Amino acid sequence: MPVFVQNRFTRLADAIAAHVRRQQRPVLAALLLLASPGGLLADEAGSARRTAENTQSAEADPTLAKVTVTARRREENAQDVPTPITVLDGATLERQRLYKVQDLQQVLPSVNVAYIHARQSSFAVRGIGNNPASDGLEGSAGIYLDNIYLGRPGMAVFDLLDVEQLELLRGPQGTLFGKNTTAGVLNISTRKPTFTPERSLEISGGDYGHFQAKGSVSGPLSETLAGRLSAYRTREDGYIDNRHDSRTFIGGEREGVRGQLLFQPHEDFSLRWIADYNQEDSGNGVWALYGVSERFRERAALIGAQSQYDIGKREVNIDSEQSVNVWQGGTSLEANWTLGSGHTLTSVTGYRYWHFIPRNDADLTEVPAVIHSGVEVHDRQFSQEIRLASPSGGVFDYVLGAYAFRQNLGNKTVTQYGPAADLFVLGSPTGIFNDVRSQTNGKIETDSLALFAQGTWHLGERLDLSAGVRGTYEEKRARLHRFAPFGGASLPAGQEAIRQRQMGALDTGEFGLHNVSPSGLLSLSYRFSDDLLGYASLAHGEKSGGINLSAPVAGLGSDSLVVGPERANDAELGFKSSLLERRLQLNANLFWTGIHGYQATTLAQVPGSLTVAQVLANAGSVRSRGLEFEASWLPLRGLVLNFNGSYNDVTYLSFKDAPCPSEISLQPNAPASCDLSGERVVGASKWIGNFNGQYQWQLDNGLQPYLGLGYSYRSRAVGTLDNSELSRIDGYGLLNLSAGVRADLGKGQADVSLWLKNATDEDYYLTSFAWSNGAYTASVGAPRSAGLTLRYDF
Repeated sequence: MPVFVQNRFTRLADAIAAHVRRQQRPVLAALLLLASPGGLLADEAGSARRTAENTQSAEADPTLAKVTVTARRREENAQDVPTPITVLDGATLERQRLYKVQDLQQVLPSVNVAYIHARQSSFAVRGIGNNPASDGLEGSAGIYLDNIYLGRPGMAVFDLLDVEQLELLRGPQGTLFGKNTTAGVLNISTRKPTFTPERSLEISGGDYGHFQAKGSVSGPLSETLAGRLSAYRTREDGYIDNRHDSRTFIGGEREGVRGQLLFQPHEDFSLRWIADYNQEDSGNGVWALYGVSERFRERAALIGAQSQYDIGKREVNIDSEQSVNVWQGGTSLEANWTLGSGHTLTSVTGYRYWHFIPRNDADLTEVPAVIHSGVEVHDRQFSQEIRLASPSGGVFDYVLGAYAFRQNLGNKTVTQYGPAADLFVLGSPTGIFNDVRSQTNGKIETDSLALFAQGTWHLGERLDLSAGVRGTYEEKRARLHRFAPFGGASLPAGQEAIRQRQMGALDTGEFGLHNVSPSGLLSLSYRFSDDLLGYASLAHGEKSGGINLSAPVAGLGSDSLVVGPERANDAELGFKSSLLERRLQLNANLFWTGIHGYQATTLAQVPGSLTVAQVLANAGSVRSRGLEFEASWLPLRGLVLNFNGSYNDVTYLSFKDAPCPSEISLQPNAPASCDLSGERVVGASKWIGNFNGQYQWQLDNGLQPYLGLGYSYRSRAVGTLDNSELSRIDGYGLLNLSAGVRADLGKGQADVSLWLKNATDEDYYLTSFAWSNGAYTASVGAPRSAGLTLRYDF
């Protein structure tokens, strides 16, 4: 190893040790308790959790490990499930240091994650689901944590802790999963308590002040009761500098803990209780000016702002507070009974809450024009699911059940204008906005009830026919109350009338919607041989309408805040194969999805309003079609290669009333809307490819050195719903490297690794957003960073 590299990582190791000594935090104390020889659940023998990672004994030929999934609500080999599904185990996430949901697009096909902070985030599959920051709208792709549906995408924005497995299912999944989804499902499963003692402790340190500590302990509390406790703490300094002062953004602290109990008096019954808590105090939420219109440049100059327009620099220039605080947690109880008939009865009960508080500099300048504009959200949800699964092995297998979901969400939208607001917003010193504060409180209650069933007929030894159906009734009740504007100078009657029209008090009263949404599936699969499965399927999925929890635009009533349901029809044709004596696994599928009433959010200048407003609309019809493939290969002992990718053509078939880009909307006599029919859908890259590989040596002295490499590429994407050229996200590729060694140490196994993320220091952007005055902002990706990780399993 070169001396300068060795010195660098020696300094990193010293920094980690110093940081641990400085921290006096409860989570770190819990981690030290987990690691202590006399800690919770410790025994004299100890036990090391060693990941198999497709290795076999010296006498056996290496083969790919069998992957078990629960996509059809029963345990099955992933290669036997006739649907496109990608599986990542926890060891893969740990090896590639993927611990945030927004990083998953580096390893999953057909996935893009729009992210700026927990509230403004979305998880999209096949280009469908790019709907960040709409509190009254569910995602087109659903996210589940231990079988509990997460009502807000931001509930998944925490460090992925002690994960057992991730399953990505693509296409409508309404016939078996709790909430209707039209694009797909990300199913996250955490590690269960074990009756064999196991403990792990991991500490990492790296560039930009990165420090992470996490640990877990699991083992028996009695002959029938096992427990598991996991905790983490992450701290980062951030990587976006502020020219106005010494602050650095996109850093902060996150920490969390998860406790579990597993009661298993006999093999026919189990009861699993989980409780978790996560919190974040960070400088996230900073937007970089990405595409800037002449209007924005003129207004910035008018107030004397020196904005940062160079997107090649990771810098902003703002004067107001910028922060994000999140508190969230929940509890769930899952019971599984195997009845005398062989049927399995499952009950899953869950409660979750999510509290989000931001502070945002909304003018993106160092001048006090719009000092703060943000939305505080407090969300609570309760769900109950009951399923009955037939025993496997008969002529007909089936799962049927019922699902209930209740969500109570309240938000508070606050805008605080500064003394330069009128010049920035209107371009003239009218006094309408200067030093005025506006606040709108919104609430929405959602009740969802569903019955579902899916069965598989084994028509022969090789031919299966599956059918599923689901009926969902959903009701949403909402209300918005905007208070009278506070502050500002007294104005003449004419100007005061304009202020009141723009920000005056109003109360919508209660309004809402209700939907009956059917879903269905028909699938035919044929096993051409023991190692080749072919399948074809047709599916229909729906999700209910949405409500925009923003105050109505001047002159428009509550009807302008309601959008209709989103409906999807999907067709799949694919195969799954195991070749070369199970050393090569190759899966591929073609898909075609038609979306009617696609739900999307954007900012638009509505006639009668002096400022831009968030608009929620059914964006006509969308077609998503393409090819997906996955391959895993063991060319020789110790070497594992994985590759997945997708070609995805996602276009608007009809979108005639779309918002116009600023290149058009800010011109004299601009049209009120534009026709985007035939244009690409926002956020969807046409080409996505992900590769990762690891080679591990088995030396005679017991050492296990290894090398890892990961590369992900995604092509250019449309940045905002209006398809502005100023918001296009360029294609980019990210290279991650790692090297390490494992060795038996004491009664466990130690693992020391060096890692380098974004090795080529690529400038890239995750998503963009339409802003005021014709500006477009972007979420900046992380720069190159190096680090050291120490892990001990015992």
